[in-house]
Amino acid sequence: MVKKQTGGWLESTKTVVYAGLIAIGIRTVAFEPFNIPSGSMIPTLLVGDYLFVSKYSYGYSRHSMPFSPNLFQGRIFGSLPARGDVAVFKLPRDNSTDYIKRIVGLPGDRVQVRNGVLHLNGQPVRRELIGPYTVEGDGPRIVVREYREFLPPQPGVEPHVHNILEMSDDQIYDNTPEFRVPEGHVFAMGDNRDNSLDSREQRNGVGFVPVENLVGRAEFIFFSVDGSARFWEFWAWPTAIRWSRLFSAVR
Repeated sequence: MVKKQTGGWLESTKTVVYAGLIAIGIRTVAFEPFNIPSGSMIPTLLVGDYLFVSKYSYGYSRHSMPFSPNLFQGRIFGSLPARGDVAVFKLPRDNSTDYIKRIVGLPGDRVQVRNGVLHLNGQPVRRELIGPYTVEGDGPRIVVREYREFLPPQPGVEPHVHNILEMSDDQIYDNTPEFRVPEGHVFAMGDNRDNSLDSREQRNGVGFVPVENLVGRAEFIFFSVDGSARFWEFWAWPTAIRWSRLFSAVR
């Protein structure tokens, strides 16, 4: 006797629903993918990079969930970023647009830029000239200066070293007033210092970022394309993929 198979479509629907719920769960509590559409974080992140962001690094807020439902305020299991973390956050003025920048100021810090040099708590942050850097894939091809920047150490955290770009030291955000970071907020800047709308612009830019708006910390790049091939041009993928960037850590 052969048992009649019933409910095939129902089982398939359940499988799809379960898979969707698992994916949403992973996206909410573990990792979420993002892609880089602009050049504000060059040279650390390039246009066409795809990366994973860890959602657990700073705890969870309503912005950890899809569409940021207003279910609760603050953070659960919350912790502050370290200076130098590359973080994704919701733009404070609309609470919906995803931004990615480097966290340079923590609550209570005094942040200022003088003649292109970042100052923290009244002290200049050391930077060393590396040499010229050619910016491509984010507007006109230009040559700028690349520096290595050394953020001051924090208790229990190694000093953070990363690279930044400067066109010159007399651009619009190269001389700012001193900003005191309020409690419950952080100060974020792009590594492409003269091509980044960030916390230095308080009125119509990013301003101070509420800790609640943090989505997660950028961890590693899992895919990267240089824009020379469209998605459907699979025959051109081998030359369009930036193979050296695949699975590289974000620092």
